[in-house]
Amino acid sequence: MTTAATAEPAALPPRLTRQLLRDSGYVLLGFPLAVAGFVVLVAGLALGVGLAVTVIGLPVLAATLYAARGFADVERLRLTAVLGQDRVRPEYRRAEPGASAWRRILVPIADVQSWLDLAHGILNLVVALVTFVVTVTWWAAALVGTLYSVYDWVLPHPPDDQPLSELLGLGDSAAARIGINTAAGLFFLVTLPLVVRGCARLKAGFARALLTGVAEMRSRITVLEERRRAAASAEATALRRLERDIHDGPQQRLVRLAMDLSRARHQLADDPEAAGRTLDEAVAQTRDTLAELRALSRGIAPPILVDRGLPSALAALAGRGLIPIELRLDPRLDAPDGRPDPAVESTAYFVVAETLTNVAKHSGATECRVEVTRHDDRLVVAVADDGHGGAHLAKGHGLAGIADRVRAAGGRLDVVSPAGGPTEVRADLPL
Repeated sequence: MTTAATAEPAALPPRLTRQLLRDSGYVLLGFPLAVAGFVVLVAGLALGVGLAVTVIGLPVLAATLYAARGFADVERLRLTAVLGQDRVRPEYRRAEPGASAWRRILVPIADVQSWLDLAHGILNLVVALVTFVVTVTWWAAALVGTLYSVYDWVLPHPPDDQPLSELLGLGDSAAARIGINTAAGLFFLVTLPLVVRGCARLKAGFARALLTGVAEMRSRITVLEERRRAAASAEATALRRLERDIHDGPQQRLVRLAMDLSRARHQLADDPEAAGRTLDEAVAQTRDTLAELRALSRGIAPPILVDRGLPSALAALAGRGLIPIELRLDPRLDAPDGRPDPAVESTAYFVVAETLTNVAKHSGATECRVEVTRHDDRLVVAVADDGHGGAHLAKGHGLAGIADRVRAAGGRLDVVSPAGGPTEVRADLPL
C-alpha cells in the first residue's frame, strides 16, 4: 500500500511547470555557454594583452571584444524568457563615416559596453557554475527521492550498511527506507520551482546588470530628456498663447477703459449726460474684460475641474461647444477612488479643450464625439469628428502643442486623419 501511494510524484500546476522548465533550461544551457565564452574570451584577452606591444595585439583584442559582443547578444536573447521583458540591446560605438580601416577595427576598444560584455563573459562562469550545481542537485534530489519506491528493490542492502532511516531510528525495513526517501524527494520537489527560479533570477540579474543596465539607464535618460523638452515646449506654447490672448483681448479693453474714464472725467463738468454715457460704456468694458479673463482662466485650470473633477469639467466644456458634442465618460471616473491624479486630469482636459477648438476652427465638422475611458493604469482620451480631415502633428499646427503636453505627462498622442475625414485624436496617459 505504501509503495503504491508514493510511486507517482506530485503534479505541479501547468503554469508553474512551464516556468520551471524555462528557468531550468536557462540555467542548464547557460553553463556550457559560459564555459565556451570563458575559454574564448580569456584566451583572446591574454593573447591580445600579451601582444599589445606589437601591432598584432590590438586587432586580436578588438576581435575578442567582438566575440564577447556575440556571446552577450546570445545572453540578451535568453534573458527575455526569464525576466519577461523585451530584448534590450545597447547602442555600440560606431566608426565615423570615412574612417580608415584601422580605426574601424579598433572601435570596440574605446567602447565601454564592449568591455562590460567582456567582463560578463569572464565572470559569468562563476555564477553559471554555482546556479548549475544547485539546479542539478535539486532536480536530482527531487527525481531520485520521489521515485525511490520504483527502484528500491533493485538496490543492494548489505547487513553492515546503515541507511538514513535506521540512523533516524525508523528501522531498516523497506517501508521505512521508502518513506524517508520519498519525504525528502517531496521536499525537494516542492521547493524545486522556488530554488530554480532563484538561480535563474540570480544569473539573469547578473547578466542584466552588465549587458543591459547601461542601455536601460541611457534609454531612461533619453525618455526623461524628451519629456523635459516636451514640457518646456508645451509651457512656452501655452505662455505665448496666453500672452497673445491677453494682448488681443483684456489688455485692449483695459486701454479703452482707461481712455473712457479719462474722457468721462473731462466731460463731467461740461456735459454730465455725455459723461454718464461714457461711464456706462466703461462699465460694459469692465464686464467684457472680466468675462474674457474668466475664459482665459478656464483654459489654464478651470475651477470646476479642480472642485468637481474631469467628468463635470468636460460636460461644461461640451455644453459650450459650437457644434453638437457627444460625451462618453467612463463611470469609474466619478467614483471616489477612481479620480485620476490632478496632473493627469489637467492634461486630459487640455487635450479635449484644444482639440475641440481645432475642430471648431479648422475641421468643418458637423458633429463630434469625446470619449474618456480608464484601462487599469492608463487613461485614454479620444476626440473624433466627421470633418474633412488632414490634421497632423507637424510643428506650427495646433496639435503639436497638444502632443508636447501629452509627452510631458509620459503619454502618447496618435492622430488618424485621412484626407476627407473622419479625424480621431487619441491620447494615452499613464495614471
